Order: sequence, then C-alpha cells, then structure tokens
Amino acid sequence: MSEPSPKNPAPVEDAESEPRPGRVRKPIGWSTIIIAALVAVSAALVWRRDGTDGVLDILTHDLSLFSGILPRVLAGCLLGAFISEILPHEKVSRSLGPKSGLTGLLIGTAFGAILPGGPFTAYPVASALLAVGADFGATIAMVVSWTLIGYGRAVAWEIPIMGTDFTLWRILISLPLPILAGALGRFVYVRLYPHPGPKDYET
Repeated sequence: MSEPSPKNPAPVEDAESEPRPGRVRKPIGWSTIIIAALVAVSAALVWRRDGTDGVLDILTHDLSLFSGILPRVLAGCLLGAFISEILPHEKVSRSLGPKSGLTGLLIGTAFGAILPGGPFTAYPVASALLAVGADFGATIAMVVSWTLIGYGRAVAWEIPIMGTDFTLWRILISLPLPILAGALGRFVYVRLYPHPGPKDYET
C-alpha cells in the first residue's frame, strides 16, 4: 500500500524568504494628471494675461532650466542603478532589512546624515537601497535624516547664516525624528504588506 500523502505539505520555500509585494509604478498616475491639469490652467491664465509671447518666454526659460537639471538627474539615476548592482543584497538585507530592528534604523539615520549631495543623489540612493533589500523603515529613516540632519547643508548654509549654536541645537533636537519616522513607517508597512503565513500555503 502506498503511503498517504501528508495533509499539509511543506511549502517549497520558507515563508520568511517570500518577498513582500513592491509598489507598482504606473507610467501615468493621479499625480501626473493633476500636475498636467495645473500646467494647462496656468498656461491658459498666462496666455490670457500676456498673450502668446508670455507663454513662449516661460517655455524658453523652463527649457533652459530643464537642460541644466537633466545631466544631474541622469547622473543620479545612474548612481542609483550602479549602487543597486554593486551592493551585496544579503548584507544590505541583514543590516537594513525588516529584521534589522533598531540597529537598521540607526544605520539608516547615520547614513542619511552623512550622505552628500542634493535630491538628485539622495533619492536614487534611497531607491537603490530599497531594491537591494532595505526595508521601508530604514529607508524612511535615511531620507528623513538626510532632510533634517544632512551635514552638507548645515555646513554650507545653516552655520554661516544661522550660527553654530542654532545649528547644533536644531540637529540635536532632530536626532530622534528619523528613528521615530522609520519605526512608524516599518509598523505601517508590515500591516499593509504582511508576510504570508504557513496557512497560506495549505492545499
């Protein structure tokens, strides 16, 4: 007699190794539609007030601005792509992944604080970290830390204008905020995209 098959066969892969669903990026979303509508309304108002010459002047200025920004956008995207290929996924997942705990939030906060450059650098790097295994919490901590604590802006702008005392106190008060934001982001994300449990594999 053949042995009966087990009632609940083990899943092929461990549930812990199942990746959480990523956010699907649509080519045209609500934000794009809203921005396009605002642009159309603004262009109509400018045309009504200044005529075609006013609209053409604005377009010429915007094209000049775009041509100056485009190389930095391209460099930032390339940087993010290279980082996602260079960084070892296992180490990033262990240091900044969902199971990294408070240590991952602290690492993300420290990395964001020392990350140089503007948004053309920070956001591609954050996207690359998400791609190689960092979770939402650690990445949120990094972005918030770069925004609030980033030493580049503090040294170049804040200290000369606002003074050393103001800058140091502002940074000191801001230190817990990236960790709190990362912890909250991790808490919310886990509930939006929970890990599949063993019962989800039952047949």
